[in-house]
Amino acid sequence: MGKLTVAALRAVLLVVLVGTVSIQALMVWTLISGNDPEDGTLPLTALRVITILGMVSVQVALVCVGRLVAMVRRGTVFSPAAFRYVDGVIGAIVAAALVWFAVTIVNAPGQRDDPGVTVIMAGIGVGILGVALIVLVLRMLLAQAVARDVEASQLRAELDEVI
Repeated sequence: MGKLTVAALRAVLLVVLVGTVSIQALMVWTLISGNDPEDGTLPLTALRVITILGMVSVQVALVCVGRLVAMVRRGTVFSPAAFRYVDGVIGAIVAAALVWFAVTIVNAPGQRDDPGVTVIMAGIGVGILGVALIVLVLRMLLAQAVARDVEASQLRAELDEVI
């Protein structure tokens, strides 16, 4: 990965992280202070809490991707240490899907006249879980690459002994 690409990705990750933390802080302040411009009904409050939790999952994914980018820059991404961060991304995506399903459940009573909206929202949740499966497959590919790297190192060591 080039230096410009890494710098651009880190800048984007930082902007999104700062943005989500700012929005979270404002939403928490609104919930705690009671200065809710809306009427404070339960579904709205529930959606705000769900949104705050959803942003936590985004933030976890951002931090894990940032750590993986740092490993790529140092050339250490093909190591067992990378699995922790890839697992963090998978967990964050699954959490985001669960949060989306919670939004679907909270929104469902208001969609009794048009249940197709709820079905579409549930389909989006399944799509988010599909992204987690794609990252899981990529994790398996990383595991194979790490295993091959270890095997190549062992073969190199054996070849050095022979020479």
